[in-house]
Amino acid sequence: MPGARLSIELQPGSPPMTEPSSPSEYTIDELASAAHVPSRTVRFYQARGALMPPEIRGRLAYYGAAHLERLRLIAQLQDRGLRIDAIRDLLTSIDRGEVTLAEWLGVEEQVQASWANDRPRTVSEEDLYALAGGRRPGLLADLIRNRLVERTGDVYLVRSPALLGLAMKLEASGVDLDTATEASARLNKHMKRAVEDLVSLFVKRAKQGEIEDMGKLLESLRPTGLEAVRVIFGRAMERSLRQLVESGKVTELGGRKKKGRSG
Repeated sequence: MPGARLSIELQPGSPPMTEPSSPSEYTIDELASAAHVPSRTVRFYQARGALMPPEIRGRLAYYGAAHLERLRLIAQLQDRGLRIDAIRDLLTSIDRGEVTLAEWLGVEEQVQASWANDRPRTVSEEDLYALAGGRRPGLLADLIRNRLVERTGDVYLVRSPALLGLAMKLEASGVDLDTATEASARLNKHMKRAVEDLVSLFVKRAKQGEIEDMGKLLESLRPTGLEAVRVIFGRAMERSLRQLVESGKVTELGGRKKKGRSG
């Protein structure tokens, strides 16, 4: 039977992918029925290279248990968020012996793991004030205007409690929320570009065989990466502030009052 056989349970307690009572051969309609997908989906997976071709005898195409198992695996991988082209590439690598599914699952687990430990929260108005650490007049309106918070009825969605906390710390130091939000957007823009470059670099080196265990790399990269950001950002900030002092422009900042306020 063409195609490699994959017998794997992606989730603990899930039923085995093979059924002892299953027939050894299927027509395309029988295979689709057993896998609970339309026949056109089977044809689509074949056309995209995710499902191995059937055995042709005469004018008829016959599928086997390996095809049914592959269809179930494809469905579970789709549930994990993979697109069909990514599934095809993964299964091709598995069939060639370049990677095992267990190895890929280990890498996928590391990729999906949280780095920032910062999850969205829905809170009441009282909880929001507690999260913000203050209750000044106009605070809710400012938070909503700067998109740090979204309001639906009496419920508030805080997409990033950590960023909200940072913005409130800056406000306590005299930095208004508008400036803090703009600073966050600028930092996010440059950080996103840097991270995408780094991910491309690591993926390229992994494909070249220079990184043997991507899962182990990601596991160690989390603490070292976050520390690297702290160090690199700190050093860059030191250089920029030193240049500000050397240029003499820092003298223009001292004692400056906000517009509209008297001394």
